[in-house]
Amino acid sequence: MPTNRLATARSPYLLQHAHQPVDWWPWGAEALAEAKRRNQPILLSIGYAACHWCHVMAHESFDDPETAALINRFFVPVKVDREERPDIDHLYMQALQAMGEPGGWPLTLFLTPEGRPFWGGTYFPSEPRWGKPAFRQVLLAIARAWEEERGKIEAMGERLAAALASERRAAEASPLSPALVESAAQALLGALDREQGGLAGAPKFPNAPIFRFLALYGRLRPHQAAREGLLTLLDALSRGGIYDHLGGGFARYSVDGEWRVPHFEKMLYDNGELLELLAFGAGLDGTGERAALYAERAAETIAWLEREMTVPLGEGAFAFAAALDADSEGEEGTYYVWRRAEIAAVLGAETEFFARFYEIPEEGNWEEGKIVLRMRRLPETAEERARLGELRARLAAARAERVRPARDGKVLADWNGLAIEGLARAGAVFGRPEWIARGEQVFTAITTHLREADGRLAHAWFAAAVSVRGLLDDQAAMARAGLTLFELTGKRAYLETAEELLGLAERLFAEGEGRYYLTARDAADIPPLGRPRQPLDQATPSGVGMIAESWVRLFHLTGEAAHRRRAEAVLTAELAASRLPSLQPGLLYALLMLEEGGVVRISGEGEPAQALWREAARRAAPGFVLIPPDFTPSASHPAALPGGAEAASLVCRGGRCSLPLTSIAALAAELPA
Repeated sequence: MPTNRLATARSPYLLQHAHQPVDWWPWGAEALAEAKRRNQPILLSIGYAACHWCHVMAHESFDDPETAALINRFFVPVKVDREERPDIDHLYMQALQAMGEPGGWPLTLFLTPEGRPFWGGTYFPSEPRWGKPAFRQVLLAIARAWEEERGKIEAMGERLAAALASERRAAEASPLSPALVESAAQALLGALDREQGGLAGAPKFPNAPIFRFLALYGRLRPHQAAREGLLTLLDALSRGGIYDHLGGGFARYSVDGEWRVPHFEKMLYDNGELLELLAFGAGLDGTGERAALYAERAAETIAWLEREMTVPLGEGAFAFAAALDADSEGEEGTYYVWRRAEIAAVLGAETEFFARFYEIPEEGNWEEGKIVLRMRRLPETAEERARLGELRARLAAARAERVRPARDGKVLADWNGLAIEGLARAGAVFGRPEWIARGEQVFTAITTHLREADGRLAHAWFAAAVSVRGLLDDQAAMARAGLTLFELTGKRAYLETAEELLGLAERLFAEGEGRYYLTARDAADIPPLGRPRQPLDQATPSGVGMIAESWVRLFHLTGEAAHRRRAEAVLTAELAASRLPSLQPGLLYALLMLEEGGVVRISGEGEPAQALWREAARRAAPGFVLIPPDFTPSASHPAALPGGAEAASLVCRGGRCSLPLTSIAALAAELPA
């Protein structure tokens, strides 16, 4: 079996390619130097461990000796794990899109020896099909062009690099305005699929940052269509094939417009974000049927995280793994799908009862008679729920005998920050303090085992060591998670860590008033395209948006004007200057919370104060910051309360506060529903 340079990598994705005949190099100065020495173009291939089409291209092309020989002869091949190096991925994905190509993975680009892209695409088949040339045809055509028209190629790379640099220059900012939020919200509302949930069209992604903003907008304005947009999405996700009804957890997206058939990979970031959205949705729906459904989905998803996704870091600490693969036994979804006869073999006479609630047609609901479990209707009685739960458990036990999908066991600080946020919010809303405690454990593990010498958090950890230095998103996601844990536990250490991480982000990643880069200023392996900036939200929230939100929350917590000025600087630089603010829901969330959000302040001692605190934790988010009983904000803070043992709460918004509220009913009545 051949072995290449990836054999010593600390990335599960790179290790998947370590025994291919391709002479892979990991990204870095040595690969660029080799390309310059050989005066050959670079073949850059970017993917991730759970990516189905990455596996297909690997099997068809990179495992093939003839294709590998072409690559090794004409190119310097470089592999990148996009989850390890989102900064490199972002730069080159921008380049591909600037060429007029849609993005996606695997990302396949051809670069000059200096690292400037000049042509590319995504997946290329081994034989011509779907209007795409065979990958070997592409390799030979690029090699011939490099030999015969190198000057044109190098000029093309320089023009593209200049165009991308121009895109990153700061635009002139307009003043921040409430109209900015309103116009962006209307654009997002106009893009909703009001029947099936989510955004219109297919494939369908959860788009959690968008619906997080709509949850806040729907509550603070209030706006019924925004609220219904979130609830319709959560209903569809909770019943649809995108949810794993036997094992818990959500897949990355649905290939259709009705959430029927997922792309089966499960990502930590989706599930962390969706835990928070389930909590927000339950808060909007009160104690109705929806809230019960969301609580069940949250519990099942957290059970999946604990059962299948925990990674020991040493000394009893643990965090969460990045992803589960879509494939097993060489096929997508094999672990998850059924045939009617297989279900009947497990459930026997109970099959018809199961079919009253789940879509299991004899002919299947996916390709070749396969069935993706999808709910037809919800059980109505406790007896039905219990009986259905027993049947799901029997199917889950049978499924456990199959070959499991591979797990990408690397630990990413930013994705774990999203999971901590979701655990904490779900724990508060659904009355499960053990979930908050689990978030605390992961927070401590990340801030202990991924801490670099200068205090910043590293990005990735794998096989008992840090593998990639910290990025902006790591500091931002963990700072926001720390603030949430402080609000819900009152432990000052979380607040102090959050403030420290925000200070590090300012020192290492900021450039000018309110502008941030994804990579630190001391990064040594950035391509000639320059340090990337990413103020737009994608499947995950941008670090810039999380930084702005954290400054807003600190302002509401403390009343200190300096925190408001920092938040406004980010919002002015990144949102007011944006051409597409609707693509920045994280920044929109921060702006709306700054101008229209508020605080709930708890004071007093003993169980009465604790009861008020639990109620506030359940009802405050989104939009309201919770000030714990033992924390004293600045004297100028509008939520100043006299000291004393009597339990009381204040609800403040727009600089005005309620009278002291001493009962749970009074507190609940004061907060918006």
